This record gives sequence, structure tokens and C-alpha cells, in this order.
Amino acid sequence: MSRDFKRTDRVGAEMQRELAELIREEIKDPALGMITVQEVRVVRDFSQAKVFITSMAGSLSRKDTIDHLKQMAGHLRWLLGQRMKLRVVPKLFFVYDTSVEAGEHLAALIDRAVSELPADTE
Repeated sequence: MSRDFKRTDRVGAEMQRELAELIREEIKDPALGMITVQEVRVVRDFSQAKVFITSMAGSLSRKDTIDHLKQMAGHLRWLLGQRMKLRVVPKLFFVYDTSVEAGEHLAALIDRAVSELPADTE
């Protein structure tokens, strides 16, 4: 019998919810702005988790935002261990997710191309 969802996917989804809440509650640095946890991918042996984030309205660059989150990774991992019932809490690796910006760029290109089409005369 085939499973629809792997355990790593379920744990990743739960980690995404918990990390979003923890980042909002625990990190009190206004320079970060609003951090959104887009996705968490957990490897099969639960040793590592790649956390994809985006940020808005922050005064820090992407690199500085990631560096700040990397410094907080140990504390966030400990807090995750308190909230989630896992034998092993994966080591957190933060990555800035550019897919939202790429989607906005493509949408703008499509809108521009559509507006430049000649009007049909019927």
C-alpha cells in the first residue's frame, strides 16, 4: 500500500508552522522585518532541515537576514525540541527563497506583453 505523504513531508510541514510562530514570537529585531517561512525540507534521516524564507519590510539585506537567522538557529532548534515530539530535532539551514520574486517578475512580463498586443478590430 502506497502512502500519500512521507513522514519527512509531514514533519517538514509541522516544522514550518512552528518555526513561523517561533520567529514571530522570539526574534524581536525590527531590522529583520516580517519573515515568512515558505517551506521546510527535512532529509530522510532527520539530521538536517532546509528552511526556505522570504522577508518583507526589513532594513537588512538578504545575506544579513540569513546570517542573523543562522545565529539564532541553535536557539530556534532548542525551542522546536520543546514544542515538537521528535527524538532528533534536525539542524536548521536557512535559505532565502527567490521563487516569489521570480513569480512576480514573470507576472509583470506577461502583463507587459499582454498590454503591448494590438487591439483586435472586429
